[in-house]
Amino acid sequence: MIDWDQVDTVLLDMDGTLLDLRFDNHFWLEYLPRRYAQVRRLSVEAARAELLPHMRRLEGSMQWYCLDYWSRALELDIPALKREVGHLIGFRPRAVEFLQALERAGKRRVLVTNAHRAALALKCERTELAAHLDVMISSHDFGHPKEQAGFWRALQQAVPFDPARTLLLDDTVSVLRAARDHGIRWLLGIAQPDSGQGRRQQGEFALLEDFAQIMPAAAGCSA
Repeated sequence: MIDWDQVDTVLLDMDGTLLDLRFDNHFWLEYLPRRYAQVRRLSVEAARAELLPHMRRLEGSMQWYCLDYWSRALELDIPALKREVGHLIGFRPRAVEFLQALERAGKRRVLVTNAHRAALALKCERTELAAHLDVMISSHDFGHPKEQAGFWRALQQAVPFDPARTLLLDDTVSVLRAARDHGIRWLLGIAQPDSGQGRRQQGEFALLEDFAQIMPAAAGCSA
């Protein structure tokens, strides 16, 4: 699927790509509504009815990804609540093996995530993620989510790379589209971002089933 002789830089999404999206889906769709219901003395169903439309309105925006925003809007300490279910944070299968193989192959490993820095810090604390990356970028550093062209322009300046020799792995179609518009040549989606949900159907972008499919064997070798 990937000609590694033609790739210098690998841009890697975090949630749903390197890490199992189970944690995030459980937190936002299950745990937060329960805790919000407790504080507001609502039923869980009423809490969901209040929270989910709010979330949908902001999906894909900087506010949607901002824990400071949600802490203010809901009057809850969102980072602290995330820590309460932090045991669910974990790598997707073979993700660490893939990152190690990239290092051996001499590829630059750049994390590009929409996650708030507080969420990123928690996940680095619970995993060895930072040890397997060369650069970690949060869209909050630039003020633009990955779905927008402004993110990719800012990334290009902060971490210069040749789009024609760059691979992006991301589980969000709108992000892959924005990267394609920026000229990034190699693009792969993720077939099963959440281990608790089914696999996605092939669509606009090729979907990676298993990191073993694209594991680089050695520097300068194709896989």
